[in-house]
Amino acid sequence: MARIGQIMYLHKDAYDEYQKRHSELWPEMKQALKAHGASNYSIFLNKDNGELFAYLEVPDVAKYNEIANTEICKKWWAYMEPLMATNADNSPVATDLTEVFHLD
Repeated sequence: MARIGQIMYLHKDAYDEYQKRHSELWPEMKQALKAHGASNYSIFLNKDNGELFAYLEVPDVAKYNEIANTEICKKWWAYMEPLMATNADNSPVATDLTEVFHLD
């Protein structure tokens, strides 16, 4: 199982709306995440600076990355775009983290 960690960047005036939208995660988006292998997915917010820390586990990183090509993911990105730093395709600006320690 691969563990993925990323930092994303939320606009400071969007904290409540970001949490609201995730508490109402669309069933189609949840299904797409699971279909692409995502499990144990959590997102944490640093309220001091708007950084989001995302953590998830996947059995196959390449298969998980294919989610970016799905219509539901593109729709979700467009929905979330006003709340966070995004790339030209509306995907979140994300910094991939390198795991340096893990304890089971």
